[in-house]
Amino acid sequence: MNFDFSEEQKLLQKTARDYLTAHCTLAAPRAVLESGGTHDATLWKGVAEMGWLGAAVPESYGGAGFGRLELALIAQELGRALAPIPFGPTAYLVTEALLVAGSEAQKQRWLPRLASGELIGAFAFDERAGRPSAAQLETRVEGGKIRGQKFPVQDGASAGLLLVVARAGSRSALALVDASQSGVAATPLGSLDGSRPLAKVAFDGARAELLGADGGDEALLAHVLDRAAVLAAFEQIGGAERALELTRDFTLNRYAFGRPVASFQALKHRMADVYAAITLASSNAYYGAWALSTGDAELATAACATRAAACEAFELAATEMIQMYGGVGYTWEYDCHLFYRRAKQLGVWLGSAAEWRDKLVLRLAQRS
Repeated sequence: MNFDFSEEQKLLQKTARDYLTAHCTLAAPRAVLESGGTHDATLWKGVAEMGWLGAAVPESYGGAGFGRLELALIAQELGRALAPIPFGPTAYLVTEALLVAGSEAQKQRWLPRLASGELIGAFAFDERAGRPSAAQLETRVEGGKIRGQKFPVQDGASAGLLLVVARAGSRSALALVDASQSGVAATPLGSLDGSRPLAKVAFDGARAELLGADGGDEALLAHVLDRAAVLAAFEQIGGAERALELTRDFTLNRYAFGRPVASFQALKHRMADVYAAITLASSNAYYGAWALSTGDAELATAACATRAAACEAFELAATEMIQMYGGVGYTWEYDCHLFYRRAKQLGVWLGSAAEWRDKLVLRLAQRS
């Protein structure tokens, strides 16, 4: 079984890296962070024109018609660039949920607008920073109307289409809500990574449409999250790789007491630990991408291992980056904090590494 990517896929990845190198330096996330904006609108438009938002969307719905493997490689390059755009919520969650469970009418209505970048998607799951069960959900859908509130919602203030986890009767379900209508109000919240802002979204009788025939259930929600976890892992791995590269380059040119610091500090040993963590995460991610692209049942466990390893690799890379930069690693002028912020925020966005390890144990136990 060959888990490597094809030459055509690697060429797509190189094209993405070249584009982002030219159009998304680390000044881009810093500018959004310092301005208090929601995202880099110019980069968002460029990414849409490149067809990346619709990479896994069939051409019949306005997409590029590639697949999840191509989407994963694009995610990795966006992670390397710390791209300050709402790519993940739009492409990994809202678009994926529509592709997996949306009705034909929903796909025709929403997918072309998501693929073109006209609409930004957001996933509204948390209530009071927790992940509620069906019985605990306060947000409800009844009679085609939704009431309640969700927070924090990543990129919720800029979203045009919300995928909301709400209670429908006695079960949890996924609902689509047009954020432009009355009855939907988004309030910005403070966040660790201001280049990927958070919001509180309140619903007061807004129109809501259950995803697909009936909105699914907890099994559909888990499956959507599994798919997003694999794709987000590639973004985390890309960020970890770039953090390690920058750390290596900086330490090679860092001198103290007239000598390179690497000549008398055990820096290379620590970088070797980071490299090992990234390699382990990449191995899991390749397997997860294979399961995602083939629809294999192994996705349920592969996603857990992939998510946990990617969270740990990115956080380790970002933490060690600050440490190995020395005193300047803690300053605003250097870019270390940008990687640390992104690692922390991505690390809790879909649930922490600990949550996904617990899922893995439960799912493995259910097999026996």
